[in-house]
Amino acid sequence: MPPSHRPPSNRYNVVFRADASIDIGTGHIMRCLTLADMLTEAGFECRFICRAHTGNLSGLIRQRGFAVSELQPEPEGDTGNERDLPHSHWLRVDWQKDARQTIAAIGDAPVDWLIVDHYALDIRWERFLRSSTRYLMVLDDLADREHDCDLLLDQSLGRASNDYRPLVPTHCQILVGARFALLRPQFALKRSYSLARRRQGVPRRLLVTLGGVDRENVTERVLCALEQCALPNATEITVVMGQHAPWADAVRERAAQLPWKTTVMSNVNDMAGLMSDADLAIGAAGSTSWERCALGVPTILMVLAENQREVAQKLAIEGAAKVVELGTDFDSRLGRIVESLIWNKMALDGMSERAAAICDGEGGLEVARQIAYRLGSRV
Repeated sequence: MPPSHRPPSNRYNVVFRADASIDIGTGHIMRCLTLADMLTEAGFECRFICRAHTGNLSGLIRQRGFAVSELQPEPEGDTGNERDLPHSHWLRVDWQKDARQTIAAIGDAPVDWLIVDHYALDIRWERFLRSSTRYLMVLDDLADREHDCDLLLDQSLGRASNDYRPLVPTHCQILVGARFALLRPQFALKRSYSLARRRQGVPRRLLVTLGGVDRENVTERVLCALEQCALPNATEITVVMGQHAPWADAVRERAAQLPWKTTVMSNVNDMAGLMSDADLAIGAAGSTSWERCALGVPTILMVLAENQREVAQKLAIEGAAKVVELGTDFDSRLGRIVESLIWNKMALDGMSERAAAICDGEGGLEVARQIAYRLGSRV
């Protein structure tokens, strides 16, 4: 929503604390932006507090119409003392300093909701911030640490509320499962079109999207593998990269060498449209997994971070995706799977149906309703 359409400052206030960086990736910010858009549409005032890591998305957040308070990272070599959480290094300061800076950024008046999406923060940080907010929400995927929150969301496939019950207060409402996936409204709107077009035509469109950063340049490895494949002459390949992807130039050079029409895109505004028109996707097992499921896109998954492994395995078990591990025989294994699917429409149709059954794209609206309900509001 453009800034001119933002509600007046006396409406309910929501602050998001999340980061993006070369190490963290972009998924945490992107799903928070989706929720912020929905809450803004309902009349809430939303703003962000983010640390200015290399690869941050503060510019994009502002482009989307939200204010951002930037916290500065420590200099190289001085990244804080707390290393007791597996992802503590993502913060680049100790949690106490981050808590104090976040309180200062929030200001004197408590906000109505503080929404935290950060693997490096836990119950200690949340208790520190309690006096700065009426309600506190946590977005998580790991179930590996305690939280002091009123609402917790884990959109992982197969996650059970009992995974979190020992980790949160008794009053905390727990929302779990892919049906609560935070997807932009475009995915629900495109769902019918996407599912209908898969029942007709010959598969020929491939979509390659390995996350907003892809620091290991897996995208170029995928293109190298595809170059060795026996694909239809009419094949079209679309590659999507983030604005801070460090290997973008190398990927463009490789794409120009492929025998099929290959387009490399960044800063994509209509990902739902690209996914809807793709017959097969090659992607990371991150938050975009739920976007592909909502649109019924058959997917070959790569595990680019350890926290993606469980999601990839569960999608494979459901028959919605196939998983290719990075390794010495990566090219040949990926090539065999691509060929086996692109020439077998029945197999693609089966994967599409099973993916579409996992989530429908409406989960974000239900999450926004739960947030509003606590305040006596409606979405």
